[in-house]
Amino acid sequence: MRRAAILFFVLALCGCRADNGGGPEELLPDLVQAPPQALAAVRADDGWRLAFLSAVENEGLGPLVVEGRRPSRAVGTMSVRQLVRRSDGSAATYDVGALLRFAESESHRHWHYLGFERYEILSVRGRVLGRDRKTGFCLGDRYDAQAGLRIRSEPATPLWTQECGRGQPERLRLREGLSPGYGDDYVPVLEGQSVGIDDLPAGSYRLRHRVNVDRALRESDYGNNSASVLFDLTWSQSGTPSVEPVYQG
Repeated sequence: MRRAAILFFVLALCGCRADNGGGPEELLPDLVQAPPQALAAVRADDGWRLAFLSAVENEGLGPLVVEGRRPSRAVGTMSVRQLVRRSDGSAATYDVGALLRFAESESHRHWHYLGFERYEILSVRGRVLGRDRKTGFCLGDRYDAQAGLRIRSEPATPLWTQECGRGQPERLRLREGLSPGYGDDYVPVLEGQSVGIDDLPAGSYRLRHRVNVDRALRESDYGNNSASVLFDLTWSQSGTPSVEPVYQG
């Protein structure tokens, strides 16, 4: 009884699934949140903002594959389900409760997965002081996470190189994904890669990036879904801010 309880506890922590009756193994992704990088204070139409680069890598045994569907064009969003590959070549399907929405802006005109990653500025004591207004994410194999080192199940070349239905708002079905061994990054100049700082006085703060916050996507490990950097914010006499990263964790 005690051993069974310990096993259940370990599985719950890592997000794994028990092998029921010797069935096929689920090849789950493992989404790893990279620490924020390239912090800079930038001027926007609504004031000063902290801009940054974000990245998520997949270190799991299987790809992250999400599929959006909608019954007709009259429905503005697609509901999302996750496709999990199994060791015998089959796949399991799970409803995620997330949405895909067609986004149109200066830098985007394709289908976005909403809520994949979140950005927050916190006080050094952990109080949330500001959040992003990101419209969503177009998932894909944007870079090799460890060039020259191939992990198990990593494809030789990137597989998810699509642009998420760019220029196709009429689509009724769409898949996005992230292969093992690859990462998906977003540079500071893209829309939504910033958090407002006008109301923050000079001082020390923490910028936190988190992926799969609500754990709606099945993974092998949820313990590496958050990363942050401590930074100092200063203001000049003319009202111009500057930021200096001091610690990642």
